[in-house]
Amino acid sequence: MDTNDVIARNNVRIVGQGERTLMLAHGFGCDQTIWSRLVPWFEADHRIVLFDYVGSGRSDASAYDARRYSRIDGYAQDVVDICRALDLRDTLLVGHSISAMIGLRAAIRAPEYFSGLVMIGASPRYANDPPGFTGGFDREDILNLLDMMEHNFASWARMLAPAVMQNPEQPELTDELARSLAANTPGVAREFAEVAFLSDNRDLLPLAPVPSLIIHCTDDALARPEVGEYLHRRMPDSTLRMVDASGHFPHVSAPAETASILRDYLDAQASRCGH
Repeated sequence: MDTNDVIARNNVRIVGQGERTLMLAHGFGCDQTIWSRLVPWFEADHRIVLFDYVGSGRSDASAYDARRYSRIDGYAQDVVDICRALDLRDTLLVGHSISAMIGLRAAIRAPEYFSGLVMIGASPRYANDPPGFTGGFDREDILNLLDMMEHNFASWARMLAPAVMQNPEQPELTDELARSLAANTPGVAREFAEVAFLSDNRDLLPLAPVPSLIIHCTDDALARPEVGEYLHRRMPDSTLRMVDASGHFPHVSAPAETASILRDYLDAQASRCGH
């Protein structure tokens, strides 16, 4: 696949200007527009790479391959393909939710493209695995969610949006997310959900080849604060920062606080590298 094919497949866009590159990877059920409140904080002095996973946003729907995307590795390969197509180097990949684990897999596969990982609302496993790990959901809960997606997709989108945004005082945010979820192709979204919510990435955490910043909200029903601590304990050269906010989307509901944490980390990383 040549450069133009990759750019079209994943609807890749580049905004901003600067020597340092940020690659923003959206989570399940969203597309690159989910970053619209964070981008303005960095576009004046950073090159920002935005893209849609195949099956999301304005990606090339005809490129969807159920076999390829039945595993997280398929999405990770897309990230690597984009990096190769753009000839990226020293890129800080900012991954939300499942994209944090996709980014980790991409960095392990092709570390030459990355200088670090930022994990927003990340979890290596959403299903509980007692007694040693609490992901937040029993496997039966996840299977019921997948079943609801299959049989009543519109109701699923309306139910999930407020549960994960958790900002009733900003109803416009919940409405935006509900529209984003409902805009997905049901069958493709269900397959992505199964990949995201039933995967187990815990064994990869110690293999992170680059430093990482872990950003968690103090109240997140989908990725609990304890999961952030779990990641921090198991990932080498990691930094954990908590956002005093509710919900799974701090880059949407608390963009100033999220940007401040990310800016501090970027400045520290630049100082460490002598830039």
